[in-house]
Amino acid sequence: MNRTITRRGILQGSAAIAAGYWISPSLSVADSKSPNELLNVACIGIGGQGGANVRGVRSQNIVALCDVDDKRAGSQYDNFPKAEKFYDFRRMFDKLEKQIDAVVVSTPDHMHFHPSMWALQRGKHLYCEKPLAHSVWETRQLTEMAKKQGVATQLGAQRHTHANMHRTVELVQAGAIGKVTEIHSWVGGDRGMSKIPQDQPAVPPHLKWDLWLGGAQQRPYHSTYCPYGWRFWWDFGTGETGNWGCHILDIPFWACGLKYPTRVSASGPPQHEQTTPKQMTTRMEFPKEGVTLHWYHAKNGPPILKEKGLSGKGMNTLFIGSKGMLLTGFSKLQLLPTDQFVDFQAPPKTIPDSPGFHREWINACKGGEMATCDFSYSGPLAETVLLGNVAYRAGAFDWDATNLKAVGNDKAQRYIQTEYREGWQI
Repeated sequence: MNRTITRRGILQGSAAIAAGYWISPSLSVADSKSPNELLNVACIGIGGQGGANVRGVRSQNIVALCDVDDKRAGSQYDNFPKAEKFYDFRRMFDKLEKQIDAVVVSTPDHMHFHPSMWALQRGKHLYCEKPLAHSVWETRQLTEMAKKQGVATQLGAQRHTHANMHRTVELVQAGAIGKVTEIHSWVGGDRGMSKIPQDQPAVPPHLKWDLWLGGAQQRPYHSTYCPYGWRFWWDFGTGETGNWGCHILDIPFWACGLKYPTRVSASGPPQHEQTTPKQMTTRMEFPKEGVTLHWYHAKNGPPILKEKGLSGKGMNTLFIGSKGMLLTGFSKLQLLPTDQFVDFQAPPKTIPDSPGFHREWINACKGGEMATCDFSYSGPLAETVLLGNVAYRAGAFDWDATNLKAVGNDKAQRYIQTEYREGWQI
C-alpha cells in the first residue's frame, strides 16, 4: 500500500507539540464497554512477547491478528480461528476499523509508532510494548495523542505489578532512608555490537520483508536482524537500554515521582553508527526532584556496588538517601546499613495488589481506573530511557522537554526524531 500517515493526519500547523493535534471528525473515540461486555481486540505482532500479550488479553474477543512473519506468529492463528488474519495493519484498520475497540502492539521497536498512531487516531484503546516507540519524538506524539483522545493506554512494563516493587516505592515515599538524592540502576550482560552481515541470503517465504522494514530505511534481509537481532541495530531497536530501561527505571521513576531530566550525559565504548553498544553509562539530572539518576548497561554491575562493598546479585537499583540506602530488584530488597535497620518497622502497605497487568488495561478500557502504566506516566519514563541512548550517540546536552530540544547539541537533535523511508513519512 502506498498510503502514508500524513502530517495533516496527525498534527495541525507547524507548532505541532505546543498547539496539539488535528483529529479527523470521522474518527471517534471508542465507547467504553460495560464491565461484563467483551472488548473487540486487534493484536499487531503476535510472536515472542507478542504471543504473551495475546494470551494476556485472550479473555476478550480477539477479532484480528496481524503479523508479517507466519513462522514467528506460530500457533496463534490456530488458537483464535475466528480472528481475521492480516499482514498489513493498514489493511486491518481499513476493513475492521468500526469493529475494533482496542489494539495491542508488540512489533519490533521501529514499528511501534505507525500502528499505534493509527489506532489512537481512530480512538482505539492501546496497549504497546516498551519502550513505547523508537524515538523521543514518536514517544511524545503517542503520549499526547492518547491524552487528546481520552483512551485507555498501558505500556508493557509488566513488572510494575510485582509486590517487591510496591514495597520499594512505599519505603522510599515513607522516608525510610530519608531524602533520596542519588539513584543507581543497571542491567547486566554485554549484548550489542552485532557483526555486520557479509552475505545476502534470500528472504524466507514465511516473511513479508518489506512490511517488516516498515518505515526503516531499505536494506537486504538477513537473519541477524529478524526475527530477534533487530534489538541491537539502531535502525530497528534501542539496545539493551531500550530493552530493560523501562522495566528497571520504572522503580526510581515511580518511587521518586520523576518525569523529565534537564541534563543527560553518557559514556561507553566508541559508538558505531549501525549497532548498539555492549555497555554504557548514563547520568540524568532531575533538579526539580533533587535527584541524580545513573543508568548502567554493565556486565559486572556498576562501580558503586564495589565502592559500597555490596553484592548486586538479584538486584538492579540502589537508592542513596540522607538516612541510609535501599538496594532492590524485582523480587527482593535490603535496607542499608543493616545494623541501622535491625528494629525497623515497615510502613503500611498503601499500594494495592494489581488484578493483573493486562487486566488493569482491560478494566480501564471498560471505564474503570486508569492502568498503572498509562502513557501519562510511562511516556516520560520511555522518553528518558531513549534520551540516554541519544547522549551516548551524540554527547551530553541540556534537555528542553517542553520543546523536545537538545540544547546546544545539533548532533543530538538529529537522533530525537526518526527519518522514515518513502511511503512512511509523517
